[in-house]
Amino acid sequence: MFCNRCGTATEAGFVVCPNCGRRIGDPVGGVAQARLERHLRTLGTLWMAIGGLFLVPAVGLMVFGQSLRFMVHEREPWPGMFQLLLVVAGGTLVILAAGGICVGIGLTQRRPWARVAGIVLAVLALFHPPLGTALGVYSLWVLLADEHGEEYRYLARAR
Repeated sequence: MFCNRCGTATEAGFVVCPNCGRRIGDPVGGVAQARLERHLRTLGTLWMAIGGLFLVPAVGLMVFGQSLRFMVHEREPWPGMFQLLLVVAGGTLVILAAGGICVGIGLTQRRPWARVAGIVLAVLALFHPPLGTALGVYSLWVLLADEHGEEYRYLARAR
């Protein structure tokens, strides 16, 4: 058996790693999963789902923004500015959706870049209530724990 955190070889009956002190199994012999390992697949799946959900209003805003010029025939500046605002808002949601899907795939596959990208996207998602805020808080809770940088690098190497 090996420690999930530091990779030290342990004997079958050990419950705690002799090197780092982390719990590696229970007395029956099953391996206890670390918090990061338990939450990575869930977090990746949630990022992919939220990314897909963000695509719906993004496409709607962009289509409405483009079709606005056919509905308003006046030459005043506000319809053009409103159209630009809708297209820019839709574009930012498309970027957030594509980033969410990519980060979700990266986290489930334990890619080395996915942790940093997930933290950046989580901070941006905090400003998209209610689902984005909840996912941002959950992502930061999982990815920013003190030991998780080291643990994520270990899991990425082990994949």
